[in-house]
Amino acid sequence: MLTETLLDNFLTGAGVALNGNRPYDIRIHDDRFYNELHLYPSIAAGEGYMAGYWDCDQIDELFYRICRYEQYDVIYPKWVVALRKMLNTVLNHQSLSRSRQVAEQHYNLGNDFYRYMLGKSMAYTCAYWKDASILDEAQSHKFDLICRKIGLKPGERVLDLGCGWGSLAKFMAEKYRCDVTAVNISSEQVRFAQDICEGLPVHVHLCDYRDSHLYNPDKQPFDKIVSVGLCEHVGYKNYGMFLKVARENIKEDGLFLLHTIGKSVSGNFVDPWINKYIFPNGVLPSIKNLSEAAENQFIIEDLHNFGADYDKTLMAWHKNFNENWFRFKDQYGETFFRLWNYYLLTCAGGFRARAMQLWQLVLSPKGVSGGYESIR
Repeated sequence: MLTETLLDNFLTGAGVALNGNRPYDIRIHDDRFYNELHLYPSIAAGEGYMAGYWDCDQIDELFYRICRYEQYDVIYPKWVVALRKMLNTVLNHQSLSRSRQVAEQHYNLGNDFYRYMLGKSMAYTCAYWKDASILDEAQSHKFDLICRKIGLKPGERVLDLGCGWGSLAKFMAEKYRCDVTAVNISSEQVRFAQDICEGLPVHVHLCDYRDSHLYNPDKQPFDKIVSVGLCEHVGYKNYGMFLKVARENIKEDGLFLLHTIGKSVSGNFVDPWINKYIFPNGVLPSIKNLSEAAENQFIIEDLHNFGADYDKTLMAWHKNFNENWFRFKDQYGETFFRLWNYYLLTCAGGFRARAMQLWQLVLSPKGVSGGYESIR
């Protein structure tokens, strides 16, 4: 079979064997796996695993080797890349009307489900493992790193664009005694954030980041702005608008911290399986994308890449997910279980291979007088 031969050749180049006996080798259980592999490799690989057509004991190590091999023309045929780039260039997949799809499909799965996977922090973004040994500690260190980078002071007004389940907003209000306005389009996340921030000076709004008339009707600029994990959903056509919204809502001497996954090569190609099953309409920015969007709006004061920490974060989530699966298996089923294992482990392998990055950028409207001192 031609597809089997091509797959075998590709895997051999990546140091992986087809039907081998090493933990990162692929074992094929059903030849239907090959049917669409040559046309839609990303979709076919993910759906084939979900259906049980193939297995691998260490999917993270498998994808680490595939990503380090870097033959993406084999993984993504040129016509597939070209077609998707064209569609993403013509269409705004992250328009106001489409932006809520990811909340409905992914973030609204259930707060209990995420609570057992993410741990006490309820932080669904990369943890900061410097000087930390467990997940909750690493997430707390990430929160504090953000606050220190923007020089947060008691009494300041902070805008949190994205806000997740509200754990960073809660941290800023409790530890730094700030007044926080938080924005999110996920009804489940907003409900959870409002509950955990009850009694604190935290105001959580169910709306899009572009709807500043709803969360800042008086147009009073904020001292600081943070955005942790939203930029991945902003989209190729909207980076300029995203930074424009931040610029219009920040004081002239304020600081804006942007925390985002990113890719090293510019372009608007999205992995088809991730787009279909995990983050619909998402796209990873490049430094070029962000720097071009920042022109005439912000000065980039600091850039910190700790993408290698995402590998450890994803593996911690994977451990929590598997240890607590017994609570949810009757509700979600076996296909969901395989889907989430595949998602978490393939992403861990990608970050381990340094195929994806995690950036924190500190931006200022007019430049910090005397210069900005980097904090790590």
